[in-house]
Amino acid sequence: MKTLVLGPGGREHAIVQALRADPLVSEVRCAPGNAGIAKEVPVYPIDVSSPQLVVELCQELQPDLIVVGPEALLAAGVTNALQAAGFAVFGPTHQAARLESSKAFAKEIMHAAGVPTGQAHTATNLEQLEAALDEFGEPYVVKDDGLAAGKGVIVTHDRNEAIAHGQAIFAGGDPVLIEEFLDGPEVSVFVIADGKDGVAMSPAQDFKRIYNDDEGPNTGGMGAYTPLDWLPENFTEDVMEQVARPVLAEMAKRGTPFTGVLYCGLAVTKKGIQVIEFNARFGDPETQPVLARLKTPLGQLLKAAADGKLATTFPTIQFHDNAAIGVVMASEGYPDTPKTGVQITGVADAAKHENVSVLHAGTTTGDTGEFTASGGRLLTVVATGDDLVEARDTAYAAVEKISIPNAQYRTDIAAKAINGEITIPGA
Repeated sequence: MKTLVLGPGGREHAIVQALRADPLVSEVRCAPGNAGIAKEVPVYPIDVSSPQLVVELCQELQPDLIVVGPEALLAAGVTNALQAAGFAVFGPTHQAARLESSKAFAKEIMHAAGVPTGQAHTATNLEQLEAALDEFGEPYVVKDDGLAAGKGVIVTHDRNEAIAHGQAIFAGGDPVLIEEFLDGPEVSVFVIADGKDGVAMSPAQDFKRIYNDDEGPNTGGMGAYTPLDWLPENFTEDVMEQVARPVLAEMAKRGTPFTGVLYCGLAVTKKGIQVIEFNARFGDPETQPVLARLKTPLGQLLKAAADGKLATTFPTIQFHDNAAIGVVMASEGYPDTPKTGVQITGVADAAKHENVSVLHAGTTTGDTGEFTASGGRLLTVVATGDDLVEARDTAYAAVEKISIPNAQYRTDIAAKAINGEITIPGA
Protein backbone atom coordinates (compact mmCIF):
# COMPACT_ATOMS: atom_id res chain seq x y z
CA MET A 1 0.00 0.00 0.00
CA LYS A 2 1.39 3.40 -1.04
CA THR A 3 0.58 6.25 1.35
CA LEU A 4 0.79 10.05 1.34
CA VAL A 5 0.61 12.14 4.52
CA LEU A 6 -0.45 15.79 4.23
CA GLY A 7 0.89 18.28 6.77
CA PRO A 8 4.07 19.87 8.17
CA GLY A 9 4.11 19.13 11.90
CA GLY A 10 4.99 16.78 14.72
CA ARG A 11 1.67 15.00 14.34
CA GLU A 12 2.50 14.21 10.72
CA HIS A 13 6.01 13.04 11.67
CA ALA A 14 4.46 10.61 14.15
CA ILE A 15 2.00 9.37 11.50
CA VAL A 16 4.83 8.91 9.00
CA GLN A 17 6.81 6.81 11.46
CA ALA A 18 3.80 4.68 12.38
CA LEU A 19 2.97 4.08 8.71
CA ARG A 20 6.56 3.03 8.02
CA ALA A 21 6.20 0.40 10.76
CA ASP A 22 3.16 -1.19 9.06
CA PRO A 23 4.35 -4.31 7.16
CA LEU A 24 1.75 -3.81 4.43
CA VAL A 25 2.76 -0.19 3.72
CA SER A 26 5.28 -0.23 0.89
CA GLU A 27 5.69 3.51 0.46
CA VAL A 28 5.32 6.61 2.64
CA ARG A 29 5.55 10.14 1.27
CA CYS A 30 4.68 13.50 2.82
CA ALA A 31 3.71 16.98 1.65
CA PRO A 32 5.01 19.44 2.59
CA GLY A 33 6.70 17.71 5.53
CA ASN A 34 9.52 19.27 7.52
CA ALA A 35 13.25 18.86 8.03
CA GLY A 36 12.89 15.78 10.22
CA ILE A 37 10.38 14.04 7.99
CA ALA A 38 12.59 14.74 4.96
CA LYS A 39 15.35 12.66 6.60
CA GLU A 40 13.06 9.62 6.47
CA VAL A 41 10.74 9.83 3.44
CA PRO A 42 10.38 11.84 0.21
CA VAL A 43 8.70 15.22 0.75
CA TYR A 44 6.96 17.60 -1.66
CA PRO A 45 7.02 21.32 -0.74
CA ILE A 46 3.63 22.27 -2.16
CA ASP A 47 0.86 24.40 -0.66
CA VAL A 48 -1.28 21.60 0.76
CA SER A 49 -4.10 24.02 1.60
CA SER A 50 -4.76 24.17 -2.16
CA PRO A 51 -7.09 21.29 -3.13
CA GLN A 52 -6.03 21.64 -6.77
CA LEU A 53 -2.31 21.30 -6.03
CA VAL A 54 -2.91 18.32 -3.74
CA VAL A 55 -5.00 16.54 -6.38
CA GLU A 56 -2.33 17.17 -9.00
CA LEU A 57 0.33 15.69 -6.73
CA CYS A 58 -1.80 12.64 -6.02
CA GLN A 59 -2.47 12.12 -9.71
CA GLU A 60 1.30 11.98 -10.13
CA LEU A 61 2.05 9.73 -7.14
CA GLN A 62 -1.11 7.56 -7.21
CA PRO A 63 -1.20 6.74 -3.47
CA ASP A 64 -3.56 4.04 -2.21
CA LEU A 65 -4.29 6.03 0.94
CA ILE A 66 -4.02 9.75 1.75
CA VAL A 67 -3.94 10.83 5.41
CA VAL A 68 -4.90 14.47 6.00
CA GLY A 69 -3.24 15.93 9.10
CA PRO A 70 -4.05 19.61 9.87
CA GLU A 71 -7.49 21.06 10.44
CA ALA A 72 -7.02 23.92 7.96
CA LEU A 73 -6.74 21.45 5.06
CA LEU A 74 -9.97 19.75 6.08
CA ALA A 75 -11.79 23.08 6.34
CA ALA A 76 -10.44 24.02 2.90
CA GLY A 77 -12.11 20.97 1.35
CA VAL A 78 -9.00 18.97 0.46
CA THR A 79 -10.80 15.71 1.28
CA ASN A 80 -13.74 16.62 -0.97
CA ALA A 81 -11.43 17.32 -3.90
CA LEU A 82 -9.45 14.11 -3.43
CA GLN A 83 -12.57 11.97 -3.12
CA ALA A 84 -14.02 13.58 -6.25
CA ALA A 85 -10.81 12.58 -8.04
CA GLY A 86 -11.25 8.96 -6.92
CA PHE A 87 -8.72 8.70 -4.07
CA ALA A 88 -9.14 6.92 -0.74
CA VAL A 89 -8.81 9.56 1.98
CA PHE A 90 -8.60 9.32 5.75
CA GLY A 91 -9.98 12.67 6.86
CA PRO A 92 -13.49 14.15 6.93
CA THR A 93 -15.09 16.26 4.23
CA HIS A 94 -15.40 20.02 4.60
CA GLN A 95 -19.01 19.57 5.76
CA ALA A 96 -18.17 16.95 8.40
CA ALA A 97 -15.11 18.90 9.58
CA ARG A 98 -17.45 21.65 10.76
CA LEU A 99 -17.43 19.74 14.05
CA GLU A 100 -14.10 21.51 14.53
CA SER A 101 -14.29 24.57 12.29
CA SER A 102 -17.48 25.81 13.99
CA LYS A 103 -17.84 25.24 17.71
CA ALA A 104 -21.42 26.49 17.54
CA PHE A 105 -22.19 23.79 14.96
CA ALA A 106 -20.56 21.18 17.23
CA LYS A 107 -22.81 22.29 20.09
CA GLU A 108 -25.84 21.98 17.81
CA ILE A 109 -24.86 18.41 16.90
CA MET A 110 -24.25 17.49 20.53
CA HIS A 111 -27.63 18.79 21.63
CA ALA A 112 -29.37 16.96 18.77
CA ALA A 113 -27.54 13.73 19.64
CA GLY A 114 -28.08 14.00 23.39
CA VAL A 115 -24.36 14.22 24.14
CA PRO A 116 -23.36 15.59 27.57
CA THR A 117 -21.71 19.00 27.27
CA GLY A 118 -21.63 22.32 29.09
CA GLN A 119 -24.07 25.11 28.34
CA ALA A 120 -22.91 27.71 25.84
CA HIS A 121 -23.97 30.93 24.13
CA THR A 122 -22.74 32.40 20.85
CA ALA A 123 -22.10 36.15 20.80
CA THR A 124 -21.62 38.42 17.81
CA ASN A 125 -21.31 41.69 19.72
CA LEU A 126 -20.10 43.10 23.02
CA GLU A 127 -23.55 43.29 24.59
CA GLN A 128 -24.22 39.58 23.99
CA LEU A 129 -20.73 38.70 25.23
CA GLU A 130 -21.15 40.57 28.50
CA ALA A 131 -24.60 39.09 29.10
CA ALA A 132 -23.27 35.56 28.65
CA LEU A 133 -20.32 36.20 30.98
CA ASP A 134 -22.72 37.45 33.64
CA GLU A 135 -24.97 34.41 33.22
CA PHE A 136 -22.24 31.78 33.58
CA GLY A 137 -20.02 33.60 36.07
CA GLU A 138 -16.43 32.81 36.99
CA PRO A 139 -14.23 31.27 35.79
CA TYR A 140 -15.02 32.67 32.36
CA VAL A 141 -14.53 30.43 29.29
CA VAL A 142 -14.32 32.39 26.01
CA LYS A 143 -13.56 30.69 22.69
CA ASP A 144 -13.08 31.59 19.05
CA ASP A 145 -15.90 29.90 17.13
CA GLY A 146 -13.53 29.28 14.19
CA LEU A 147 -10.20 27.50 13.80
CA ALA A 148 -7.54 28.81 16.16
CA ALA A 149 -4.89 26.05 16.22
CA GLY A 150 -5.70 25.18 19.82
CA LYS A 151 -5.01 28.72 21.07
CA GLY A 152 -8.38 30.42 20.66
CA VAL A 153 -9.68 29.82 24.17
CA ILE A 154 -9.14 31.66 27.43
CA VAL A 155 -10.17 30.54 30.91
CA THR A 156 -9.91 33.35 33.44
CA HIS A 157 -11.37 34.85 36.61
CA ASP A 158 -10.71 38.34 35.22
CA ARG A 159 -13.85 39.64 33.51
CA ASN A 160 -11.95 42.41 31.72
CA GLU A 161 -9.50 39.85 30.32
CA ALA A 162 -12.42 37.72 29.10
CA ILE A 163 -14.00 40.73 27.39
CA ALA A 164 -10.70 41.73 25.77
CA HIS A 165 -10.25 38.21 24.40
CA GLY A 166 -13.77 38.24 23.00
CA GLN A 167 -13.24 41.62 21.35
CA ALA A 168 -10.02 40.36 19.76
CA ILE A 169 -11.99 37.47 18.27
CA PHE A 170 -14.68 39.86 17.00
CA ALA A 171 -11.93 41.93 15.37
CA GLY A 172 -10.81 38.83 13.47
CA GLY A 173 -14.29 38.37 12.05
CA ASP A 174 -15.41 35.31 14.03
CA PRO A 175 -18.27 34.88 16.48
CA VAL A 176 -17.43 34.18 20.12
CA LEU A 177 -18.52 31.14 22.11
CA ILE A 178 -18.99 31.64 25.86
CA GLU A 179 -19.25 28.40 27.82
CA GLU A 180 -20.04 27.07 31.25
CA PHE A 181 -16.84 26.10 33.06
CA LEU A 182 -16.43 22.33 33.46
CA ASP A 183 -14.64 21.11 36.57
CA GLY A 184 -12.46 18.02 36.55
CA PRO A 185 -9.38 16.81 34.65
CA GLU A 186 -9.29 16.96 30.86
CA VAL A 187 -8.83 13.91 28.64
CA SER A 188 -8.33 13.47 24.90
CA VAL A 189 -9.77 10.42 23.14
CA PHE A 190 -9.17 9.81 19.43
CA VAL A 191 -11.96 7.84 17.75
CA ILE A 192 -11.12 6.32 14.38
CA ALA A 193 -14.37 6.64 12.41
CA ASP A 194 -15.47 5.17 9.08
CA GLY A 195 -18.67 7.14 8.52
CA LYS A 196 -20.86 4.61 10.30
CA ASP A 197 -19.10 3.60 13.48
CA GLY A 198 -15.81 4.10 15.27
CA VAL A 199 -13.22 2.58 17.56
CA ALA A 200 -11.36 4.41 20.33
CA MET A 201 -7.63 4.76 20.83
CA SER A 202 -5.86 4.96 24.19
CA PRO A 203 -6.89 8.10 26.14
CA ALA A 204 -4.22 10.76 26.61
CA GLN A 205 -3.82 14.00 28.54
CA ASP A 206 -2.14 17.06 27.07
CA PHE A 207 -0.76 20.25 28.60
CA LYS A 208 -1.95 23.47 26.97
CA ARG A 209 -0.31 26.22 29.01
CA ILE A 210 3.23 27.29 28.22
CA TYR A 211 4.58 27.06 31.79
CA ASN A 212 4.67 24.49 34.58
CA ASP A 213 1.63 24.15 36.84
CA ASP A 214 -0.62 25.28 33.97
CA GLU A 215 0.56 28.86 34.11
CA GLY A 216 0.85 31.32 31.24
CA PRO A 217 -0.96 31.59 27.91
CA ASN A 218 -2.50 28.71 25.98
CA THR A 219 -0.44 27.05 23.28
CA GLY A 220 -1.03 24.36 20.70
CA GLY A 221 0.15 21.91 23.38
CA MET A 222 3.40 21.48 25.31
CA GLY A 223 3.34 17.75 25.94
CA ALA A 224 1.17 14.69 26.57
CA TYR A 225 1.19 11.20 28.05
CA THR A 226 -0.72 7.93 27.85
CA PRO A 227 -2.21 5.73 29.33
CA LEU A 228 -4.25 7.40 32.07
CA ASP A 229 -4.44 4.85 34.87
CA TRP A 230 -6.46 7.24 37.03
CA LEU A 231 -9.52 7.11 34.77
CA PRO A 232 -12.65 5.23 35.89
CA GLU A 233 -13.10 1.66 34.72
CA ASN A 234 -14.75 1.34 31.30
CA PHE A 235 -14.09 5.01 30.56
CA THR A 236 -13.36 4.46 26.86
CA GLU A 237 -16.49 2.36 26.41
CA ASP A 238 -18.53 5.09 28.09
CA VAL A 239 -17.05 7.69 25.72
CA MET A 240 -18.05 5.57 22.74
CA GLU A 241 -21.60 5.03 23.99
CA GLN A 242 -22.30 8.51 25.38
CA VAL A 243 -20.36 10.66 22.93
CA ALA A 244 -18.82 9.18 19.79
CA ARG A 245 -21.51 6.85 18.48
CA PRO A 246 -24.36 9.35 18.98
CA VAL A 247 -22.38 12.05 17.17
CA LEU A 248 -21.39 9.76 14.30
CA ALA A 249 -25.02 8.65 13.95
CA GLU A 250 -26.27 12.26 13.92
CA MET A 251 -23.70 13.24 11.27
CA ALA A 252 -24.68 10.27 9.07
CA LYS A 253 -28.37 11.10 9.55
CA ARG A 254 -27.70 14.61 8.21
CA GLY A 255 -26.02 13.24 5.09
CA THR A 256 -22.52 14.27 6.17
CA PRO A 257 -20.95 11.04 7.46
CA PHE A 258 -17.72 11.51 9.39
CA THR A 259 -14.68 9.54 8.23
CA GLY A 260 -11.43 10.30 10.00
CA VAL A 261 -10.41 11.07 13.58
CA LEU A 262 -13.15 12.36 15.84
CA TYR A 263 -11.02 13.97 18.54
CA CYS A 264 -13.09 14.10 21.72
CA GLY A 265 -11.83 16.74 24.15
CA LEU A 266 -13.46 15.78 27.44
CA ALA A 267 -13.73 16.84 31.06
CA VAL A 268 -14.29 14.15 33.71
CA THR A 269 -16.58 16.04 36.06
CA LYS A 270 -18.76 15.37 39.10
CA LYS A 271 -21.62 14.98 36.59
CA GLY A 272 -19.66 12.43 34.55
CA ILE A 273 -18.15 12.77 31.07
CA GLN A 274 -18.70 16.20 29.49
CA VAL A 275 -17.53 17.22 26.02
CA ILE A 276 -15.41 20.37 25.91
CA GLU A 277 -14.89 20.33 22.15
CA PHE A 278 -14.42 18.17 19.07
CA ASN A 279 -11.59 18.27 16.61
CA ALA A 280 -11.70 16.61 13.21
CA ARG A 281 -8.16 15.21 13.13
CA PHE A 282 -5.38 13.71 15.24
CA GLY A 283 -4.40 16.11 18.02
CA ASP A 284 -0.90 17.47 18.45
CA PRO A 285 0.90 16.66 20.78
CA GLU A 286 -1.23 13.71 21.96
CA THR A 287 -0.74 11.84 18.68
CA GLN A 288 2.97 11.46 19.28
CA PRO A 289 2.81 9.36 22.48
CA VAL A 290 -0.43 7.59 21.48
CA LEU A 291 1.06 6.28 18.23
CA ALA A 292 4.27 5.35 20.06
CA ARG A 293 2.23 2.71 21.93
CA LEU A 294 0.12 1.57 18.98
CA LYS A 295 0.32 -2.17 18.18
CA THR A 296 -2.36 -2.30 15.48
CA PRO A 297 -0.82 -1.52 12.04
CA LEU A 298 -1.72 2.12 11.39
CA GLY A 299 -1.87 1.99 7.60
CA GLN A 300 -4.23 -0.96 7.56
CA LEU A 301 -6.39 0.64 10.28
CA LEU A 302 -6.77 3.96 8.46
CA LYS A 303 -7.39 2.28 5.09
CA ALA A 304 -10.16 0.20 6.65
CA ALA A 305 -11.73 3.39 8.00
CA ALA A 306 -11.42 5.17 4.64
CA ASP A 307 -13.11 2.18 2.97
CA GLY A 308 -15.93 2.01 5.56
CA LYS A 309 -14.85 -1.42 6.80
CA LEU A 310 -13.83 -0.90 10.44
CA ALA A 311 -16.46 -3.22 11.93
CA THR A 312 -15.27 -6.24 9.96
CA THR A 313 -11.54 -5.46 9.94
CA PHE A 314 -10.62 -3.66 13.17
CA PRO A 315 -13.43 -3.81 15.76
CA THR A 316 -10.81 -2.96 18.38
CA ILE A 317 -7.38 -1.27 18.46
CA GLN A 318 -4.47 -2.86 20.30
CA PHE A 319 -1.74 -1.05 22.23
CA HIS A 320 1.51 -2.21 23.75
CA ASP A 321 1.44 -2.66 27.53
CA ASN A 322 3.71 0.29 28.25
CA ALA A 323 3.59 4.05 28.77
CA ALA A 324 4.61 6.95 26.54
CA ILE A 325 5.34 10.63 27.14
CA GLY A 326 5.96 13.47 24.70
CA VAL A 327 7.73 16.69 25.72
CA VAL A 328 7.45 19.64 23.33
CA MET A 329 10.41 21.97 22.89
CA ALA A 330 9.39 25.43 21.67
CA SER A 331 11.12 28.58 20.49
CA GLU A 332 11.90 31.59 22.63
CA GLY A 333 8.88 33.91 22.51
CA TYR A 334 6.32 31.19 21.71
CA PRO A 335 3.30 31.39 21.55
CA ASP A 336 3.27 35.14 20.81
CA THR A 337 6.34 35.91 18.66
CA PRO A 338 8.51 32.81 18.34
CA LYS A 339 12.14 33.44 17.49
CA THR A 340 13.17 31.69 14.29
CA GLY A 341 16.48 31.08 12.53
CA VAL A 342 18.36 29.77 15.56
CA GLN A 343 20.34 26.56 15.31
CA ILE A 344 19.17 23.29 16.88
CA THR A 345 21.85 20.80 17.92
CA GLY A 346 21.96 17.49 19.76
CA VAL A 347 18.96 15.88 18.03
CA ALA A 348 20.97 12.84 16.94
CA ASP A 349 22.40 12.40 20.45
CA ALA A 350 18.90 12.56 21.96
CA ALA A 351 17.61 9.96 19.49
CA LYS A 352 20.36 7.55 20.54
CA HIS A 353 18.53 6.97 23.81
CA GLU A 354 16.74 3.64 23.81
CA ASN A 355 12.99 3.94 23.20
CA VAL A 356 13.22 7.62 22.17
CA SER A 357 12.01 9.36 19.02
CA VAL A 358 12.59 13.03 18.25
CA LEU A 359 9.73 14.27 16.10
CA HIS A 360 10.04 17.52 14.20
CA ALA A 361 7.52 20.33 13.72
CA GLY A 362 8.78 23.88 13.07
CA THR A 363 12.21 23.01 11.69
CA THR A 364 14.10 23.48 8.45
CA THR A 365 17.55 22.40 7.31
CA GLY A 366 20.25 25.08 7.11
CA ASP A 367 22.86 25.53 4.39
CA THR A 368 25.30 23.19 6.12
CA GLY A 369 22.69 20.56 6.96
CA GLU A 370 21.99 21.59 10.54
CA PHE A 371 18.44 21.97 11.83
CA THR A 372 17.15 25.50 12.38
CA ALA A 373 14.01 26.86 14.02
CA SER A 374 11.27 27.97 11.63
CA GLY A 375 8.23 28.02 13.89
CA GLY A 376 6.94 28.01 17.45
CA ARG A 377 6.81 24.39 18.50
CA LEU A 378 10.03 22.83 17.19
CA LEU A 379 10.37 19.26 18.44
CA THR A 380 8.50 16.64 20.45
CA VAL A 381 10.75 14.26 22.34
CA VAL A 382 8.81 11.01 22.77
CA ALA A 383 9.86 8.17 25.05
CA THR A 384 8.30 4.86 26.03
CA GLY A 385 8.90 2.82 29.16
CA ASP A 386 7.44 0.06 31.27
CA ASP A 387 5.56 2.72 33.25
CA LEU A 388 5.14 6.49 33.32
CA VAL A 389 8.12 6.98 35.63
CA GLU A 390 10.50 5.20 33.26
CA ALA A 391 9.05 6.91 30.18
CA ARG A 392 9.26 10.33 31.83
CA ASP A 393 12.83 9.88 33.04
CA THR A 394 13.90 8.72 29.57
CA ALA A 395 12.16 11.60 27.81
CA TYR A 396 13.74 14.30 29.95
CA ALA A 397 17.18 12.68 29.72
CA ALA A 398 16.86 12.95 25.94
CA VAL A 399 15.60 16.55 26.15
CA GLU A 400 18.77 17.48 28.02
CA LYS A 401 20.84 16.40 25.01
CA ILE A 402 19.19 18.97 22.72
CA SER A 403 20.41 22.56 22.57
CA ILE A 404 18.11 25.37 21.38
CA PRO A 405 18.88 28.95 22.49
CA ASN A 406 16.39 29.93 25.21
CA ALA A 407 14.16 26.96 24.40
CA GLN A 408 10.90 26.62 26.30
CA TYR A 409 9.64 23.30 27.60
CA ARG A 410 7.67 22.14 30.59
CA THR A 411 9.32 19.96 33.20
CA ASP A 412 6.09 18.68 34.76
CA ILE A 413 4.60 16.51 31.99
CA ALA A 414 2.81 13.55 33.68
CA ALA A 415 4.18 14.55 37.11
CA LYS A 416 0.75 14.81 38.78
CA ALA A 417 -0.30 11.44 37.38
CA ILE A 418 2.86 9.81 38.70
CA ASN A 419 2.40 11.44 42.11
CA GLY A 420 -1.26 10.44 42.36
CA GLU A 421 -2.41 14.07 42.42
CA ILE A 422 -5.18 13.86 39.81
CA THR A 423 -8.66 13.56 41.28
CA ILE A 424 -12.09 13.31 39.70
CA PRO A 425 -14.72 15.52 41.40
CA GLY A 426 -17.19 13.45 43.37
CA ALA A 427 -15.28 10.20 42.90
